[in-house]
Amino acid sequence: MPRSSTPVTLLVDGYNIIGIWSALRDVRDRDGLEAARRELIESLVNYSAYHGYEAQVVFDSQYRNSRGMREVISRNLAVQYTDFNQTADTYIEKLCAVRARQRAPFASRTIVATSDRAQQLTVVGYGAEWMSADQLHLDVKATQQRMRRRQRSKPKRASRPFLGTRLDPIAQQRLAQLRRGY
Repeated sequence: MPRSSTPVTLLVDGYNIIGIWSALRDVRDRDGLEAARRELIESLVNYSAYHGYEAQVVFDSQYRNSRGMREVISRNLAVQYTDFNQTADTYIEKLCAVRARQRAPFASRTIVATSDRAQQLTVVGYGAEWMSADQLHLDVKATQQRMRRRQRSKPKRASRPFLGTRLDPIAQQRLAQLRRGY
């Protein structure tokens, strides 16, 4: 599992990614925005865990008339819904500015995934790295393939997951003798 020695925060502009990835656009058009959000989140759960990223998918309030909310999905992934009338862009930019002021150089990395050109320029100005929506898509797919290959190459477990089947033959024989009262 490739983990960076430097902590990495990945900030994903959710609606921007949904609008760029053709599969998510199709889901949005066919099944609605909620289904597309769910699919994006599902694709990032394993990706963020595999790489050890602290990831946040940020959705702005343009489609919600409510206060901001943070939903923890897994140890490595959270979803942030911004406050009413706050865009994902401003939320991400403010977070990058705060992180730039708080961290020592090279103490941590921030990567922003978006294809919004204005946002790219702003976050890079705060010292964050930029990843395009297409590059994120390629990385997510490559990570899924690596995980599948790793799963296929793992040795198969015994069909009976009991402790007795995992013991060496001598220990199994001793346990059998104990059961019989010898």
